[in-house]
Amino acid sequence: MNDKTPLLPVHVISGFLGSGKTTLLKSVLASEDFGDSAVLINEFGDVGLDNRLLGEIAEDAVLLSSGCVCCTIRGELSDALRRLMSQRQDGKIPPFKRIILETTGLADPGPIASTITADPVLRHHLRPGTNLTLVDALNATASRKLQPVWESQIAVADKLVISKVDLVDQAQLDEVQSLIDSINPAAQQLGQEALNQASDELFGSGPHIDHYSYSEVKKWLGPWRKPPAPDAASHLGDVQSFRLCFDGEVDWTCFGLWLSMLLNRHGSQIMRVKGVLHVKGDTRPVIIHGVQHTIHPPEHIDAWPKNDRISEMIFITHGITAKCVTDSLNTFMNAVSNHPSPRIFHA
Repeated sequence: MNDKTPLLPVHVISGFLGSGKTTLLKSVLASEDFGDSAVLINEFGDVGLDNRLLGEIAEDAVLLSSGCVCCTIRGELSDALRRLMSQRQDGKIPPFKRIILETTGLADPGPIASTITADPVLRHHLRPGTNLTLVDALNATASRKLQPVWESQIAVADKLVISKVDLVDQAQLDEVQSLIDSINPAAQQLGQEALNQASDELFGSGPHIDHYSYSEVKKWLGPWRKPPAPDAASHLGDVQSFRLCFDGEVDWTCFGLWLSMLLNRHGSQIMRVKGVLHVKGDTRPVIIHGVQHTIHPPEHIDAWPKNDRISEMIFITHGITAKCVTDSLNTFMNAVSNHPSPRIFHA
């Protein structure tokens, strides 16, 4: 397990077409709090419309125009990130402290993390940061039906902003809230004011961010909201959200092998996994964070609070049930180690 390293975070702003990503990015770039940021804009198609909309605020932003982040431009994304780091090292651009990547509305942001961690150069300088997803309250239900990637954008989010709330009535807003809570009940939700008044709250909490305490990790793990409508999950097809909690110490070697095999075999169906573990023989909590096939290097927090050493794991899956995951975990762990059986909590 690695100690904290001074790697620069790559934050991702995603959201379906017309959800307000450019509005948010303009707010970020106009804020003094984010004056030490480098920005990458990905636009679907040949014309960089977002680059023109940003105007003089982002005239030096790098525009990627060859396709969506999750597939056709992985190489170009790596090139753009390398170029930024090279220009930073050579003093050609200011020594930025973070990179903010705005994806196209049709992009699955999950593979961005693997682009960074798999690159032999980038992984020594950069780390995945916060995934921030915007949700269009007016068109959320229709977008979900038209494009399955909408669910992926919600599932990988650390933080969510619901936009266009002034264009819907309370019943429609409740329906959208129920839908996103059923997909990702642990994501932190920010108010619509985040679109117009950027603050540190956008990217500034959770593992991988500066120095962390147990309270910050609990905040990152999320509130585990329950959807207001009891039948909300019926709208989601094969998407499931569940939380595993278990007492007692976890055998780190065995658990790591199991999780690696699970992601290797079912990575495309494990949309998101994150958690905090009480590891046998270690007095410090260990943080786990993964998106699809990519699991980030585990990290430590300084200490547990008094009388609270409960391990928690949050999964968002597509086509794999909580029972399947827990049966796999118990079968593997019990065969090689004493292992506490987890309790399952659904959204």
